[in-house]
Amino acid sequence: MTLQQLAYFVAVANVRSFTRAAELVGVAQPTLSRQLKALEDDLGAPLINRGRGELSLTPAGEAVLPLARRMLADADSARTAVAELIGLRSGRVRFGATPSLCIGVVADVLRIFHEQHPDIRLELVENGSQPLVRALVRGELDFAMLVVPREGLDPTLDITPLLRERLSVASPRSGRPPSSRGSMSVTELSRRSLVMFRRGYDLREVTLQAYAEAGVEPRFAVEGGEMDAVLRMVEAGTGVAVVPDLVFAGRPQLRRTVLTPPLYRTVALARRADIAATHAAEAFCATMLSFVGEVAASGGLSTDVQVLYRWRER
Repeated sequence: MTLQQLAYFVAVANVRSFTRAAELVGVAQPTLSRQLKALEDDLGAPLINRGRGELSLTPAGEAVLPLARRMLADADSARTAVAELIGLRSGRVRFGATPSLCIGVVADVLRIFHEQHPDIRLELVENGSQPLVRALVRGELDFAMLVVPREGLDPTLDITPLLRERLSVASPRSGRPPSSRGSMSVTELSRRSLVMFRRGYDLREVTLQAYAEAGVEPRFAVEGGEMDAVLRMVEAGTGVAVVPDLVFAGRPQLRRTVLTPPLYRTVALARRADIAATHAAEAFCATMLSFVGEVAASGGLSTDVQVLYRWRER
């Protein structure tokens, strides 16, 4: 068994096509097929069903896939760590964050880290919390800043809670306020048309859960938007949306109305607990934690954002 064979297998499992997998890894299809057959012979069982139509994994293939991904991620971490230890002035940080956090905290952290470490390559993945968790588990990200669901995160992840943030109703400042009191209940909100995020956004799940607990049904104006699109549609008067308080900064066209009882979400920094972080990734994590602590100490966050992590220089 070789890492190359495992990489070919993971490529086929990802795209379910020998032809496309060969293109992705940059080899001829017969070479990829021979290497996969050699891997199956070594393991003693077929990994891929080669019938007509889309390829599928055998039970053995399903069992091997997460192990192969972990082995490839560990090998990549080993190469990067050794290169740093022998003095190579380069590295890579693969970081993921939700769109609302990219608008606020993350953009500043990326700027600061790049100024401090200009030779480190930064790769940002912007996505909902659920896809980010899957990417972390597969070893495709070093760290992610995401929202902790009620039932908790995958047990293979190590998390550092950072913020407890209030969610509020965003409406266009040019229109009538959704409530004359400056606050509203979920039942009152249910009478307004919602601009709703696409599936995979924690904000969608939190909002729908709040509706279910209040015993009301949502009325959708539009479904399926990303953060920037949702905020723009709210500004245009398409409907209202439940969003984190951090996004109101720098958005003068949005009006904030708080929910009663309040809705909160917990933001955390997450990583794979069983994979050692590279020096570059550790430095990025330290920059993130330091920035959050400094902003909190300076009063730069909304009063409805509670900092859960207290940074101390080591």
